[in-house]
This record gives sequence, structure tokens and C-alpha cells, in this order.
Amino acid sequence: MSEEHYLELCENPVQFENASSVNNVFFDEANKQVFAVRSGGATGVVVKGPDDKNSVAFRMDDKGEVKCIKFSIGNKILAVQRTPKSVDFISFIPDYPHLECSQECKMKNANILGFCWTNWNEIVFITDQGIEFYQVLPDKRSLKLLKSQSVNVNWYMYCPETAVILLSTTAQGNVLQPFAFKSGTMSKMPKFEIELPVVPKPAKLNLTERDIAVATIYGQLYVMYLKHHSRTTDSPCAEVVLYQLPREGSCKKTNVLKLNTTGKFALNVVDNLVVVHHQSSQTSIIFDIKLREPDCALNVHQPVLPGRSIHPYRIPLTGPAAVPTQPPVPCELYSSSWSVFQPDIIISASEGYLWYLQVKLPLTVNLLQDKGKLMDFLLRRRDCKMVILSVCAQMLNGGDKGGLPVVATVFDKLNQVYKEYLEAEQTYTVATESGPSRGSAARERPVRTQAVIDQSDMYTHVLSSFSEKKDTCHKFIIAVLMEYIRSLNQVQITVQHYLYELVIKMLVQHNLFYMLHQFLQYHVLSDSKPLACLLLSLESTYPPAHQLSLDMLKRLSTANDEIVEVLLSRQQVLGALRFIRSVGGHDNISARKFLDAARQTTDQMLFYTIFRFFEQRNLRLRGSSSFNPGEHCEEHVVYFKQVFGEQALMKQVTV
Repeated sequence: MSEEHYLELCENPVQFENASSVNNVFFDEANKQVFAVRSGGATGVVVKGPDDKNSVAFRMDDKGEVKCIKFSIGNKILAVQRTPKSVDFISFIPDYPHLECSQECKMKNANILGFCWTNWNEIVFITDQGIEFYQVLPDKRSLKLLKSQSVNVNWYMYCPETAVILLSTTAQGNVLQPFAFKSGTMSKMPKFEIELPVVPKPAKLNLTERDIAVATIYGQLYVMYLKHHSRTTDSPCAEVVLYQLPREGSCKKTNVLKLNTTGKFALNVVDNLVVVHHQSSQTSIIFDIKLREPDCALNVHQPVLPGRSIHPYRIPLTGPAAVPTQPPVPCELYSSSWSVFQPDIIISASEGYLWYLQVKLPLTVNLLQDKGKLMDFLLRRRDCKMVILSVCAQMLNGGDKGGLPVVATVFDKLNQVYKEYLEAEQTYTVATESGPSRGSAARERPVRTQAVIDQSDMYTHVLSSFSEKKDTCHKFIIAVLMEYIRSLNQVQITVQHYLYELVIKMLVQHNLFYMLHQFLQYHVLSDSKPLACLLLSLESTYPPAHQLSLDMLKRLSTANDEIVEVLLSRQQVLGALRFIRSVGGHDNISARKFLDAARQTTDQMLFYTIFRFFEQRNLRLRGSSSFNPGEHCEEHVVYFKQVFGEQALMKQVTV
């Protein structure tokens, strides 16, 4: 069996000039752009982004070695750092092309460690003595200081998705001070301490930026700490400790990911999964922090799947030396020249590639044997629908061990997500119809993710084909169908009639009429008009189906017209009349419909009885036994006279 490489590098990477042909390569995490910088005379810069709109090439005066270079959001303003004291700015705004200015840091004797754009015209300088928050004014060729904060800084880390900067402070670097930025404001968040491992004295351990990553997982901001234990401890294996960093309140330690080995590691986050790359074994493992361990306040997690290497990647040869028939060259995976960025980016500066890391969800299926845990895992993934439906089909068709209890568990997990979506949709609809209440924010329509597997999906992709399998015991098929219906009923989702039809079709096909009778008698199959009509169609095969259908229609109480139609179609005209009288609808029924049905029976006495009933109704309601022109009963009056004579008509009452 071939190894399941459930991680892969994207097929269409961002290509840029590799490190051997340029002086420096920089990566901007906010815009996901790679800057290839070549010096000599003028400085040539080629910027490559995720798509062509983010790609640009330009030249600028050579004013010294470039230490850092980044565009503001939307490629509007370029910031270039060449010295420890200042940052240069070049406008790329069409109205102010190539206007330049420079800004020195305000704090005396401070050195700029780097900078981060938080908006198209807002930038933060991080120095070894604190941070300075500026607004860039390209038309005035100047910057305005909005806010600053003094603090000793060892290093910093920025999360563009949340616009939060972490500053490493104190001698050991393990006290982190976060700042949040939004629309021209800078907010100081509560600082927190990373627990460093105990090491034998007199040794001291410092926290470095190589040990920290910041990323959003399931909509929450986390600081991920790669914790290496001393070899002298009982458990020398490394682990990743997660600290949740809320907008309000203090940071707290929430999860521990057990790596079960030592060595050099790198972290990515893909589809809310924490991916840990291990260089020496050239494998990667994944963790899902939502797969909680029971009865544990601090969740300790083992890898969801066994470790596997990233899928082999081949680089096509280009350039003058390339031969058209020459095969692509295998890429060196887990190379020491790789740089990993959050959330899902891997860069090889030596080969000139930027890849997005991806999870190949179908290849995870066979690596997780517990179907309940597999469903929990799949339901949280982005492109999960067809994989989940495939697992369900495989579970039923492939004879997987576990039988009905496993099937029931899977159905319950799927329908719980389905129910939550339906409730959210209903809440949204009610709130929209009632209008916005004072002081409340506008409610957003719930997003239907791929995890919502509705009855139509299950019927089309799984149950319909499963019910037609000849090599599967029909009793098991019926049991599976009933299990799905039970699961829907359990979370109070109205079962669609086509699922009941599938059950009835199976029962009739295998002559299990006693079971059909029981299902209907004990309301296992819920009443509905389509179901009653289906039962009617079965009368020739199973005569009691006719009465079962009528009983169902009566129970519905909104199906009186259908019951009358059924009885008339079976030429039970008196039965139809008795029924409509029993529910009090006889004053509003169509006389012509009943007279038509009575004549079709060719029973003259039946026709006489029905005709006389409507004469009496006319007399009672209007004081006259004759029919109104709008009732279109003229031909029946003529027929009555022909058969019974004009004297048989009721005499008009004269006042």
C-alpha cells in the first residue's frame, strides 16, 4: 500500500528569483508578498504575490543595503528600512507618484528592529526601546505620531489577520506584551508569561522568536510555544503549548500538543489544524484542538493522524540549460533553507518558490479508524462535504466493522450539525421579519458550510444507491434507512417524504407488508400527503394500503379535498359524501363534481340520491331547489328529467 501523503504543496506556487541571483529575499506576511532585491547602481525590486495583481517590479536609488521592505495594504505606500534609525517611504498612489519622505524613530538611542503596516497609511515601528504608531501623510510627505509606548524589547512578532503585535520583554524574553491596532487606535493588552522548562543550574534558558508562532485557530488568536525539555527530565520529548489571547481579558494556557520526539520543528496552521514539521525524520503531524480529551481542564492532545511526509514535489527545469524532454527535478523537502510563515506558507529562497501548504482530506480517511472521531475531524474541515458522503457510502457499501451502532453515531453527528444550521437560519429569519431592535447590531445570515449534510445530500449520494445494492441484506438496508430517520427525529428535523418512500419501496419490494403496516400504525413513518398518495398507488399490490392511505389523510385534517378525490376516483361517491358531511364541509363542495362521479358509475339510483341531496342543500341554503347557472349542472338536470321525469324534480316552494 502506498503511503498516504495527506499534506501537499500547492500546485501553482509563487515563483521568484532565487537567492543565488539576487542580494536579498524578504517576505511580507501581511500582503503575502515576496520581495527579491538586487543591488548595484540602482536597486531593482521584483515583488511577487498570490496573484498577478499583487506582482510589481520597480527600481529605486541605491541608498545602502535594504534591511526590510514592505508595501502597505493595497500596494499604496512602500516602506524601506536601510539603517537602524529610520525608515524611508515612497508613494505608489497615482495622485502622489514617487513622493518620498523619511522618518526617524522618536526614542533617543533606540534601534529599529522592524516595522508593520496595520492599514494602508498606518505603520508601527518596533524598536529595542518600545513601539511607535504613525499615520503616513503622503500628500504632505510626512508622518504623524499617533501613539508610542516605552518598553524594553528583545524581539517582536506580528499577526496581520488580527493586527496584534507581540513584544518579547524581560531578560529571559518570556514575558510577552501584546498590542492591538484598529482604525488609528493602539490598545495595550494584558501581558503574560510563557512558562519556560526547568534546566539544571547555573544554565539559563531564554525564549527566542524561533520558539514562538502566532496564528488564528477556529477564530481565536493563539500564541504557540515550541517547548523543548531538558534531556535530564523524565519526559525529554518536545511539545507545543498553546496560549489563547482574547481581545478582552488575560491570556491563558489552553492546550498542550505532544510531539513524542525531539529535534528541530516548524509550525503551520492549515484549515484550523496545527501542523508540526519535524526536520530530521522529514515528517509532519497534525493536531486538532477541537478534538477534546474528556475530563481534562487543560487539553493534552496526541497527533490526530500518524506522521507522514509532505507529498513529493517536482520542480520543472527552466532557463537556457533546460531541455524540453528533461524530467522535473525532485524538490528537497524539509530543507534547512526552508522558511515557514503563518498560517500556511513555506518558502524556499534557494529555489525561488513560495508554496501554500494544503491538507488532502480524502487521504486522511483510512488513517483514522474510529468513525465517530473521523466525523468529528472531517466536519470541521473546509472542503469536507464530498469526503464525508464518500465515507458514509464506504461505511455502508464496504461492510466496515461496527454495524448499526457505528452508523447511528455517524448519522447523529451529521444531523446535529444540520440541526444547528437550521436553528440558526430560523433565528435569523425571525429576527429579520421582526426588524432590528434598538441598540442591537444587524444580525448576519448564517453561513452554510460544507459540514451541513442535509437529507437531499444523503439521499442523492448515499442512501439511494445503497438501497439498490443487490449484494446487501435487505433487512440491513431497511435498518440503515430507519436509523437515519430515527436520527432526524431525535433532533426534531422534519423528515422529507422521499426518505419514507425509499423505506416503503424496500418493504414492498421484499413483501414485508406486515412491517409496513406496523410502521404506519405506530407512526414510525410520519403522515404526509405525498406518503398517502404513495400508499394509494400500492393498492393493487397490497389492498389494505387504500384504507391506510385514507386513515392517514384523515389524521392530517388538512387533506379533506384529497380524501374526497380518492373516494370519487374509486367510485365511492356516497362514501365521499358521508366523509365530507362528517367534517362539516358539505355546504361548500362542488355539486357538479359529485354528479359527474355518480353518472360515471351508471348506477341510476345512486345518481338519484346524490341529485336529491344537492336539491335539498340548495333549498336549505337559498330557499330554492334549483341549481345556480354558475354551478354548471344543466346537463345533469336534463339527464335527471330524462330518466326520472320532470315531476321527480323537487317542487319549488312558493311563499
